[in-house]
Amino acid sequence: MVGTSGIRGAGDAPEALTRSEVMARVRSKNTAPEKTVRSGLHARGYRFRLHRADLPGRPDIVLPRHRAIVEVRGCFWHGHPGCGRMPKSNLDYWVGKISRNRARDLENAERLLEMGWRLCVVWECSLRRSKKLSDEALFGRIEAFIASDETYLEIEGKVPTSAG
Repeated sequence: MVGTSGIRGAGDAPEALTRSEVMARVRSKNTAPEKTVRSGLHARGYRFRLHRADLPGRPDIVLPRHRAIVEVRGCFWHGHPGCGRMPKSNLDYWVGKISRNRARDLENAERLLEMGWRLCVVWECSLRRSKKLSDEALFGRIEAFIASDETYLEIEGKVPTSAG
């Protein structure tokens, strides 16, 4: 489908796109949140490998020198409790899909830990919108994890305070 600009997808109204076209645009790697974490780590002097195929789940960021892995997980796709909401249509499909993603995440994490890797999971909510952590808070926690002997850490977004 070509929009009015002549570029595929550019300027197309969302209702003009088929579900298949929308889903095809969803990235599994090199997402904006992942790039944010990579950029921050690189700026702080860390060097890493991306999406190593020889490790379970092809982790986003692998720091071999520190035997550490940083996974950036989307709250919707990986079923982060308290974030987002389940679609109202085709509920059986989405519940099954997200459950399978969570089970796969758990299995991959267990295998990585058994192999002697340490795992830091950064949830998308810690990088976006009202739950966003400051760069100092986010990267301070990641750097502390990398420097520690800790084997597992999850970094979630802050809980918004209610006005009133």
